[in-house]
Amino acid sequence: MEKVTLNVQGMSCGHCVKAVEGSVGALKGISSVKVDLKGAKVEVEFNDKEVSLNQIKETIEDQGYDVK
Repeated sequence: MEKVTLNVQGMSCGHCVKAVEGSVGALKGISSVKVDLKGAKVEVEFNDKEVSLNQIKETIEDQGYDVK
């Protein structure tokens, strides 16, 4: 299992949390997704044999947020 913390800009409310956690959590190989609104961070635990870090970043960006 890999664990990564991404800096994500543009999240500001509960809807943002649901959008990110729901979309990333739906990917195959994701075991946990935790959004920290105040810190502008998303912590993801995943199986790198099933999903790549780039796929995770793209999924977050598809929701309208910037991954730094």
